[in-house]
Amino acid sequence: MTTSPSTPQQDLDKALALSGASSFLDSSFASYMDEHDSLRALRDEFVIPTRGEIAPGADRPEESCIYFCGNSLGLMPKAVARYVTEELQVWGEGAVNSHFKHRFGRPWVRIEETVQEQSAKVVGAKKDEVAIMNTLTSNLHTLFAAFYTPTATRHKVLIESKAFPSDHYAVESQIRWHGLDPKDSLICQEPREGEVLLRTEDILETIEKHGHEIAVVCFSGIQFYTGQYFEMEKITKAAQAKGCIVGWDLAHAAGNVPVQLHDWNVDFACWCSYKYLNSGPGGIAGIFVHERHGEDFARNRLAGWWGHDKATRFDMVNVFKPMAGAAGFQHSNPSVLTTSALLGSLSVFEKTSMQEMRKKSFLLTGYLHHLLTTEFSSEVLEIITPVDPEQRGCQLSLVFKRGKMMEIFTGLAARAIIGDERKPDVIRIAPTPLYSRFEDVRRFVVELKELVAEKYN
Repeated sequence: MTTSPSTPQQDLDKALALSGASSFLDSSFASYMDEHDSLRALRDEFVIPTRGEIAPGADRPEESCIYFCGNSLGLMPKAVARYVTEELQVWGEGAVNSHFKHRFGRPWVRIEETVQEQSAKVVGAKKDEVAIMNTLTSNLHTLFAAFYTPTATRHKVLIESKAFPSDHYAVESQIRWHGLDPKDSLICQEPREGEVLLRTEDILETIEKHGHEIAVVCFSGIQFYTGQYFEMEKITKAAQAKGCIVGWDLAHAAGNVPVQLHDWNVDFACWCSYKYLNSGPGGIAGIFVHERHGEDFARNRLAGWWGHDKATRFDMVNVFKPMAGAAGFQHSNPSVLTTSALLGSLSVFEKTSMQEMRKKSFLLTGYLHHLLTTEFSSEVLEIITPVDPEQRGCQLSLVFKRGKMMEIFTGLAARAIIGDERKPDVIRIAPTPLYSRFEDVRRFVVELKELVAEKYN
């Protein structure tokens, strides 16, 4: 007989008994969890702002702030300073020669290769299915240029109704680029009346009904506003069965949840690297193109010299010969400094795995969810992120009632607690497993209780 795996709440209940704490809100419980955290040493890999730096005038200014905003910008790994400084040193002493002769073994002409393999591991891909290039929306345009090939009968694109605005703008502009009207060619999947989340069965029903008209299905892996983790494999399989191309925006999924792009047979995907991948503001982004498309050279694409065959790239012959795999979709030589910053972050990822991070995230976000649902009235706040831990990453989206969201958000910032707000009434809180502690979660809830008592009296 096999036993079903325990739930995060069951694991927390067991830990409470072992810790000897009287409640989940006791500091001794959080201390116990942090002491038994197998990833606890990774926190030391990051530069964590102090309370005084985030909120000048705050008490205990030398203590670390509480940073729950990795869903917007990850903290800086200490290794980033080393890798970027080395590139500045090489630039200074070698100038143009550093494209081929590099003191640290990272010649600029191949700089993207230094982050390719680890990036592939993060998104569950083969190395040649991944290319590190450009920025997120630029990459979405690049992939749509290749994979959105509308016909008179199959010209529609299916996205979520509350897609991140940049994605929505990009998709609408791609439709118009082909001389089509988004009113006719864009399907926006809406939640049911009175609901916030999208139900998988409703998405599948839309695909079943309109699949013969849909050219591309393109959802976010994790919805930026609600934190919902879509059932990527199931949606991909259903859409492809109807003849659709399937792409995913992994901005909030890459480095947050384990995905298996290759095994799930995804056609294409893109992601940024400055959120959970901690590469710094405006960091270089990535694409995935499944290997079955890797040598489809008849497929039109936006071409550039960095996608050309390496053996003849510098021959300057104006006959484009794309490389196989995702590399053939590259345009220009990538930014050395931003690629090196990503390398610094990925050196931390090399010390663990997405599966180990997910294991901690289940407990850490489960702990946050338990405290929020037991310590606060539903008349004050509501969690709109799915209750099921399999259907979310580390982010919880909190709706604050009676128009108090900005007051709460401002109060948290004054206490050196960093989340982010999304109007009209949501604060997103994301305890990322690489550097967040159970004590951070506990302190956040304690401070939030004080604020709520003050603002909702």
